[in-house]
Amino acid sequence: MIKIFIDQGHNPQNPNAGAEGNGYREQDITYKIGVELARLLNANPNFEARLSRNSPTEILGKSNAESLRIRVGEANAYGADAFISIHLNASNITSATGSEAFVFRLGNAAEELASDILLRLTEATGYQNRGVFARPTLYVLRKTQMPATLLEVGYISNPGEARFMNDNPGLYARGIYNGILTYYGFQ
Repeated sequence: MIKIFIDQGHNPQNPNAGAEGNGYREQDITYKIGVELARLLNANPNFEARLSRNSPTEILGKSNAESLRIRVGEANAYGADAFISIHLNASNITSATGSEAFVFRLGNAAEELASDILLRLTEATGYQNRGVFARPTLYVLRKTQMPATLLEVGYISNPGEARFMNDNPGLYARGIYNGILTYYGFQ
């Protein structure tokens, strides 16, 4: 059984609330994508998935640092084989679009996982693959004990993409799921 820990980035309100743009909130969209991804994984007998947030109103921690510690602690205690943190990007350039991923360092299993997910996410959504980048300063990548990636699945600051993500969370979940299947050799 392959265990996947899905972290829906951010809390529904502070501490650790996410970006907002075009009438949407990051934490609401990442929650929906995570729930759909867990459903897909748990329907496959090869996988077991857990979520960091089990309801749209659940708040993890009383500070930003505690929120991140709880997410990582739960994944490590679960003995997850992979950690996937789902986020939305934002930019002052409202035409910016596409998905990218961050890993602790390049040249390892986490980069391979992130690359496979981005490839399948791009196929599912039609949006640009912006690549995988090392980001060793991110707590959720630095403190997890398994291959971990933080996905920025799209830009909440882009009006069209924000609406598309909100209206099609299952499509994003399917892309991430297909990437996980590719990584583990099931597709």
